[in-house]
Amino acid sequence: MAVANIQVAETPLVLYALRRADDALILGHRLSEWCGHAPMLEEDMALSNIALDLIGQAREVYSYAAKVEGKDNDEDKLAYLRDVRQYRNLLLVEQPNGDFAQTLVRQFFYAAFADIYWRAMMKSRDATLAAIAAKSEKESAYHLRHASEWIIRLGDGTDESHARAQEAINHLWAFTGEMFAVDDGERALIDAGIVVDPGTLRGRWLTTISDVIGEAKLVLPQNDWMQQGGRAGRHSEHLGHLLSELQSMQRTFPGLTW
Repeated sequence: MAVANIQVAETPLVLYALRRADDALILGHRLSEWCGHAPMLEEDMALSNIALDLIGQAREVYSYAAKVEGKDNDEDKLAYLRDVRQYRNLLLVEQPNGDFAQTLVRQFFYAAFADIYWRAMMKSRDATLAAIAAKSEKESAYHLRHASEWIIRLGDGTDESHARAQEAINHLWAFTGEMFAVDDGERALIDAGIVVDPGTLRGRWLTTISDVIGEAKLVLPQNDWMQQGGRAGRHSEHLGHLLSELQSMQRTFPGLTW
């Protein structure tokens, strides 16, 4: 029996929460795809644990979004029963794992942003979001440290690892600008002190990644053109394939819970 997609009342605060939860869920799922396939056992465990951290963050923010919406949706329905165009995650996090270097560069770009973003969100006037941020920042600090160490190891390693890391940076760079974009709905939340303006964090993010990239003997692209669309529900072809796997159990056996 086909399971109908849910409808969500996307007020600015609900939409904001969905965006952050979708980022964590989709990236967590991508990292979970490495389980049993990472190049070494220790890294297999590390990536799986980071995936669990992200999925835990997604659960908390989805639950908050459901509470704010005040309808009959919950974390499971928001995660599993929306159509692909209802997802508002960054295009960056839905990109395929590719090789190990591409996975780590994607993780590095996102974690460098998430670490400073959640730290800033600890000052939110919304007590629930501030509490979620306080917990998430501790996890994101480790995620950033883990990814940074790997970027240096790959960039300052063999000719092969250096080339693959640089290729990943060149490919994924165009997806980073979306992290700092803001629409009118989110701007109102920023003005109310509920959320942080990500644009104000771009300089710190760039300093963080530039320091690591430099130590790794890699270079950042000079191209300023950036991909956009994920926040508005316009995704790459990769997200549909990801969701067909992510949602398969809930779509086949409705009512299952986390």
